[in-house]
Amino acid sequence: MANRTKKNILRNDALQQYIFQTSAYPKEHEQLKELREATAEKYKSLSVMNVPVDEAQFISMLLKIMNAKKTLEIGVFTGYSLLTTALALPEDGKVIAIDPDKEAFETGSPFIEKAGMKHKITFIPSDAFLVLNDLIANGEEGTFDFVFVAAYKSDYLKFHELALKLVKIGGIIAYDNTLWAGSVVESEEEVVVKTIKKFRNSVIEFNSFIAADSRVESSLLRWRWPHSL
Repeated sequence: MANRTKKNILRNDALQQYIFQTSAYPKEHEQLKELREATAEKYKSLSVMNVPVDEAQFISMLLKIMNAKKTLEIGVFTGYSLLTTALALPEDGKVIAIDPDKEAFETGSPFIEKAGMKHKITFIPSDAFLVLNDLIANGEEGTFDFVFVAAYKSDYLKFHELALKLVKIGGIIAYDNTLWAGSVVESEEEVVVKTIKKFRNSVIEFNSFIAADSRVESSLLRWRWPHSL
């Protein structure tokens, strides 16, 4: 049985490394590289909570193609995707980032400052539902170009309803880990990693809901950490 801790949907480490070495690493910003390495050194195997380099590269391209200026990130960890987003936004762009884990964010904060991106970021160490409801109450509905959700999978359906209120018509909401290490096509008995097993059914339920949601156009992307768009 494949080692699910690797979360490699490509099922081929050599191919993954080819993508990294040929396309992703050569264009990785120096401060992103340093943040990635610092996260791996401090958090070891938990460093996979940050998006991989090729996925970040795609997010950056997407934001630039959209001409995004105002974005929202739910779930930050040490901030690899957050810094990626800030670097892709124009000089007057803004990103609101929400995560109760301030310590993890502070691991990445020096690299954000060194990259000159601090002025684009508002980090809120809080429960995301409280912040999102406050944004809606304060008239922020329909003002965000892009929303990135990387939080507890059991909360994805609730985040979806709030994100739909906050994103502009024609905007994009991206959900992280929506193939959940490939477990969505495995039986309960085949899933042995506790954290994968815990949220597997939530991810399956979420994917089915999105596929049937007539309010959005959606696509599942096959990555090491897969996305729904």
